[in-house]
Amino acid sequence: MRIAIVDDQAKDRALIRQQLQEQFFQRDIRADLFEFDRAESFLQAAQSNPFTIAFLDIYMEGLGGMEAARTLRQTDRNCLIVFVTTSTDHALEGFQVRAFHYLVKPFAKTDMTQLIEELLDHAGQTDPCLQLKAGGSQIRVRYSDIVFAEHFAHLIYVHTTIQKTLATRQSFRTFIEPLKKDPRFFVCGRGTIVNLSHVLDIEEAAFCMDDGNHVFISKDLLKRAKQAFMEYLLEGSRFHG
Repeated sequence: MRIAIVDDQAKDRALIRQQLQEQFFQRDIRADLFEFDRAESFLQAAQSNPFTIAFLDIYMEGLGGMEAARTLRQTDRNCLIVFVTTSTDHALEGFQVRAFHYLVKPFAKTDMTQLIEELLDHAGQTDPCLQLKAGGSQIRVRYSDIVFAEHFAHLIYVHTTIQKTLATRQSFRTFIEPLKKDPRFFVCGRGTIVNLSHVLDIEEAAFCMDDGNHVFISKDLLKRAKQAFMEYLLEGSRFHG
C-alpha cells in the first residue's frame, strides 16, 4: 500500500505521518508513506507509480490540492483522496473529483482512527496492479488501465488508458499468468490478451477496443471469444466503469 502525504507545511505532514504509522503498527499492516511539499512533485510521482491513498492539503502554495485532484483523476480513477483542510467549503468540488473524505484541521486521534478503518475497508476492494519493468523503471499498472497487450520481437507492448504504451521484456506466459485469474482478460491469439471491459464490440474477427484499436482474434478462438464477451456483458464486473 502506497500512501502520499501532500502538504506544504512540514509540521502537518509529520503529524499525519505519525498518526498513520501508529494506526498501521497497531494493525500490523505494511504501508509505504511518501511526503511531498508540492502538489506538482506528487503528480509526477503518481504517474509512474500510482498511490493507494493520497492526503491532499487543499490550500498550498503553487498548485492547490483541489487542482491536483482534478489532474490526478485524468489518469487515476482509483486513488482514495482525502482532503486535509481547515474548511469544508469545497465539498461540492470534492464530490466532482470523487474525494473519499475530508479531514478537518485540527483533527483528533479518534478522527484518524475512524478514517483509517474506512480507508482500509475500501482499499481492500480496489483494483489489483501489475508490476512491470519498462523504460528502466519499475511501474505499477492497474488491471483496469490495461486495454490490451501484444507480444512482438521479444517485447510485450502494453496499451493503457493513459495514452501510453509500455514496452516490457518478459515471456508472454509470465506476463499473462496473474491476468488469467481475472475474468476481465481473454487471450485471443498467440501473444495477445485483451481486457474485456475495454471492448466495445466484435466485428468479423476482431475486438473493437475503446481506444480505437482493433485486436484480431485467432480463427480457432473466435467462437470462444464471442462467448466470453457475451458472458462478461451479462455478468458485468465490479471493476468496470
